[in-house]
Amino acid sequence: MLTFDQVDFYYKKGQPVIQQLRFTIQPGEFVAIVGANGCGKSTIAKLMDGLLLPKAGNVTYKHLNTSKQTDIDSIHEHIGVVFQNPEDQFITTTVMDEIVFGLENIRLPKEEIHSRLHHALQAVQMEEYIDSMPHELSGGQKQRVAIAAILAMRPQLIIFDEATSMLDPQGREQVLAIMHELHRQGMTIVHITHHMDEVLSADRMLLIDQGRLKFDGNPLVFFETVSVEDYQLELPFAVRLYKMLHPSTQLLADWKEMLRLQWSTN
Repeated sequence: MLTFDQVDFYYKKGQPVIQQLRFTIQPGEFVAIVGANGCGKSTIAKLMDGLLLPKAGNVTYKHLNTSKQTDIDSIHEHIGVVFQNPEDQFITTTVMDEIVFGLENIRLPKEEIHSRLHHALQAVQMEEYIDSMPHELSGGQKQRVAIAAILAMRPQLIIFDEATSMLDPQGREQVLAIMHELHRQGMTIVHITHHMDEVLSADRMLLIDQGRLKFDGNPLVFFETVSVEDYQLELPFAVRLYKMLHPSTQLLADWKEMLRLQWSTN
C-alpha cells in the first residue's frame, strides 16, 4: 500500500504546496486525484515516486520510505509514472530502444529484455511501431510508448499524471482503455486528471484543494453532495445530463447503467 502520513511540502519556505496530507491507497485500487490547477496534484505524483521528498511527514510504499536513500531504487522499481508530455520521457531514437533502455539499466538478461519488450508493446498495441522514431508518432501513440516503457519495468503501481490532457479524444480513449485493462489485471492505478468525465469509472476519488485533502470517497457521492464550482471543477457530461432530466433523483451507483437507462427511455 502507498501511504501519505501528515505530509507537508513546499518549494519556497513559507509558501506551502502540500499541507498535512494523509491518505492510503490499497493494492489493486483505481484512484482518481482531482483539483483545480495549482492545487498540488503533480507535486503529489512526484512525492509518491520519491522524485520529491516531503518537508515533514512520510511517504511510504509498503515497508519502503521515500526519505531513505537506501529505499529509493526499490521504490522506483515498484512505482512507475507516466507524465503529461510523453516527449519529456523519451531519451532514445526508436521505440524499441526507448523500452530496452530502462531494462538494460537494471541489468536484465537479453532473453528477459526481449520478452518484456514484446509483452509491453503488445499490451499497448504498438508492436508494429517497434522500429519507429518516437517523434514520428501521434500524441496518443507517443503516450502508449511511454506507458509501454513503464510496463516493461513491471511495476506494481502506475501513476498517470495528467497523461490524457494533451491528447485528442481518440488518444484519450486509447490511454484510458489501457489504464482500465491494467487495473482489471490487478495493477494499482493512480489517475491524476482535470477531465471530470474520466473520474466516474474510478473506484475512489481524492479532491485536493490548496494542498489539502477535501474529499476522499466514491466519485458519484462527490458529484451528488459537493458543489464542484467551489473547487473550479465541472460536473461530468453524464452527470449534467442526468441531473437536467431527473433533477430530483439521486445518481445511480453505476453511471454506465444510468446512461443506458436514460437513452432507453427517450
